[in-house]
Amino acid sequence: MPPASIPASGPRRAIVVDDSRAMRVLLRKALEERGFSVSEAGDGREALARLEQMEPPDLALIDWNMPEMDGLELISLLRKSPRFDGMAMVMVTSESEPARIEQALRAGADDYIMKPLSAEVLRERLMLLEEEISR
Repeated sequence: MPPASIPASGPRRAIVVDDSRAMRVLLRKALEERGFSVSEAGDGREALARLEQMEPPDLALIDWNMPEMDGLELISLLRKSPRFDGMAMVMVTSESEPARIEQALRAGADDYIMKPLSAEVLRERLMLLEEEISR
């Protein structure tokens, strides 16, 4: 499967999936500063319900540890659907063990960002993803 693409400009959409409201606010603000319109969900089940009712976003920032459905399960389910082939999925989590990182990437995550993170770190990673895609 080719790498997912994040457009470098134009209308861009993202979904932030995290059970922490504070983290959703931080991620939303950072994404909006980069020109994304942003939807939010508090867990994987809520994210699936939102995604069914909208055009697939360009980017999903997904926490690993959430109630109802965790981020790993969400990514695995989304990667099974051709509808989400072009959506970049980034795991944003406090899980820092190398085996966990590998597990997320095998499940279909395009990148992995460890918490705690700042809006600046997120901006830098998004710019790197955009550069990789435009090559």
